[in-house]
This record gives sequence, structure tokens and C-alpha cells, in this order.
Amino acid sequence: MALVKSKILDNLSDNYPNFLKKDLLKLIEITLSKIENALTKNERVELRDIFTLETRIQKARISRNPKTQEKIKVSKKKTIHFKMSKKWFNSLNNE
Repeated sequence: MALVKSKILDNLSDNYPNFLKKDLLKLIEITLSKIENALTKNERVELRDIFTLETRIQKARISRNPKTQEKIKVSKKKTIHFKMSKKWFNSLNNE
């Protein structure tokens, strides 16, 4: 199941009926934009007892097209590293 903003918004509006949907949507957008801005600045994002996100740099390398066996140069790039907290991991795995 994919988690999209509309489903998060519906879930929040069901759990918190006193808040307007437009206010909850603004909250979601602000939170996601803050996470995005922090990751573009190479900062670490940590939601305690849930997960951490941080950027890592993959080195430039020579790769190979598996179909044609042609060598391709891949430049360095940033990736996002996700790490789940132990508390969340244990709750998901019923430990």
C-alpha cells in the first residue's frame, strides 16, 4: 500500500475532526518541505522513536549495461539513507 498525501490527510482529518482539512494539509506540506530543505542542505533528519534520514554521496563509477554489455560512466550522486528506530522495528515485528 502506497502512502500518499491524500491518504495521510484523510487519516488525520478522521482522527482530528476539530481541525480543518486545509489546515492539516498545510501542516503536511510544511513538514515535508522542511524535511526536503534539510536533506538538500546535507543535514540529518531525525524523528525520535520513528526513523532517521540522511544524505549520502555515491562515488562516480563505471557501470555496464546488462543488455548490451556497453560500459557507461555514472557520475557521483546523492542518495537518501533511511534507518528505522529500534522501537519502531520491534513494534512492527511484534517483539
